[in-house]
Amino acid sequence: MKLLDAILFSVALALTVVGIHQTMVNGIGFSYSLFMFAVGLLFWCQLRRNKARESIKSETKKPVNSKKPLKKR
Repeated sequence: MKLLDAILFSVALALTVVGIHQTMVNGIGFSYSLFMFAVGLLFWCQLRRNKARESIKSETKKPVNSKKPLKKR
């Protein structure tokens, strides 16, 4: 996990905890934006993870074998 991914996940988790607290104190109307921002950060974190996995898979692909016979020396 990269540093930015860890920071995004930590901020999303903190916003969720603060949103839960604000829901208990003031109601869901006041904490709705906190929850939506946390969900947006989680989506962004997941998107970054998927792109990293795809780039790793594309780097580790084997080269395509050609159908030409090898030349003998």
